[in-house]
Amino acid sequence: MNKEDLSANDKKIARYAKAIGHPIRVKILDMLSKESCCYHGDMSEVLPVAKSTLSQHLNELKDAGLIKGTFTPPTVKYCINQENWNEAKQLFTELFTELDNKEYC
Repeated sequence: MNKEDLSANDKKIARYAKAIGHPIRVKILDMLSKESCCYHGDMSEVLPVAKSTLSQHLNELKDAGLIKGTFTPPTVKYCINQENWNEAKQLFTELFTELDNKEYC
């Protein structure tokens, strides 16, 4: 296998997996999935991290395209990016289904 063998879907799965690869980010996604939107300040009151650390986690999820942020001075409102979230679910489902159909050594 070489670098050319990596498909666009392989790269997307890896990017989504990296973004959700921290328990705080998983909790952020869980919070956002239960609300239509959430403000940065509200999340900082619930999650056990500093506001600056929360911002870094939100940026990671936003950079991966799993969430969207809307600046409404003086705060930022976040919500799930439904299109990319659905794509991530589909890609992971396909990957896990494919792996379930393999014979293991």
